[in-house]
Amino acid sequence: MQNERRLSVLRAIVEDYVKTEEPVGSKALVERHGLGVSPATVRNDMAALEEEGYITAPHTSAGRVPTDKGYRLFVDRLTTVKPMTAAEKRAIAGFLEGAVDLDDVVSRSTRLLSQLTRQVAVVQYPTLSRSTVRHVELVALAPTRLLIVLILSTGRVEQRLLEVTEEVSEETLASLRTQINSAVAGVVIAEAGEALQAIAQPADQPAGAPRDPLAAAVAETLIEAMNDHRSDERISIGGTSNLARFGDSFDTAVRPLLEALEEHVVLLKLMGEATAGGLVTVRIGAEGPYEELSRTSVVATGYGPGDEALATLGVVGPTRMDYPGSMAAVRAVARYLSRILDEA
Repeated sequence: MQNERRLSVLRAIVEDYVKTEEPVGSKALVERHGLGVSPATVRNDMAALEEEGYITAPHTSAGRVPTDKGYRLFVDRLTTVKPMTAAEKRAIAGFLEGAVDLDDVVSRSTRLLSQLTRQVAVVQYPTLSRSTVRHVELVALAPTRLLIVLILSTGRVEQRLLEVTEEVSEETLASLRTQINSAVAGVVIAEAGEALQAIAQPADQPAGAPRDPLAAAVAETLIEAMNDHRSDERISIGGTSNLARFGDSFDTAVRPLLEALEEHVVLLKLMGEATAGGLVTVRIGAEGPYEELSRTSVVATGYGPGDEALATLGVVGPTRMDYPGSMAAVRAVARYLSRILDEA
């Protein structure tokens, strides 16, 4: 019973501190939460929680604030993910379903997540390496200039221009387009490259036979586009202005995070690997990979079509975070974004 009461006290301290941004005292806890015990009993519980490292006194104030250990216990044992209301679900669906392409979907997801959580939202673009080919389009822009369009399962579009030495007829182009799509549509990137090589040099040709120059040039261009992983580190960031709410901890929490937002590789490592199955991960303070970001928390999950996690999205901010609300928003936006990619 005593342990359960102390857990209730810890839950109340975390909730009040996140809401009020002020250290929490025993009298305020009794008044706000109806704990059913006297302030003296609550003070004893707070002393025990402080001795165990779950709360601390930031200065000479009589109030206490949660430590990373306290936040971790709160997230693991004391909190439940807030369900989104029907109105919130409709708003999310309507906002995201109005997107016109992948860039718009990612941009809208970032803005929505930052608005729902009042934190900095980070959305990683789906990675090429985990994608499958949806369609390849070949378009003659001029007699000797082709536009090659690679469309992936994530909705990502890669475009390349190709100059050829001889004029290409519409019939030849249509035949090559059909041949390529028959070979690579629905195939993962790693295997699609091999299929394209086979088109450029069919197996039934004798060894050393000359390759079809047009097929070879198109195949090489597509393979180069598939192997261009520069965009795998593309991310969208929104809601940086929300950090202004944490001005009291600018030097310790906000400044290091602002610097990290400029380094996308650092930010991706901070977000962690994409997790499938709707699992939301929470990293609190020093649990993260960077010592200088030890006052930063991350709430993240993976997203992608079907059950496949192609990339990560989430929120980052100082440890004084509304964890239940952030976890709910991250999970909801990831689900809707995954559904849009699945239906695209």
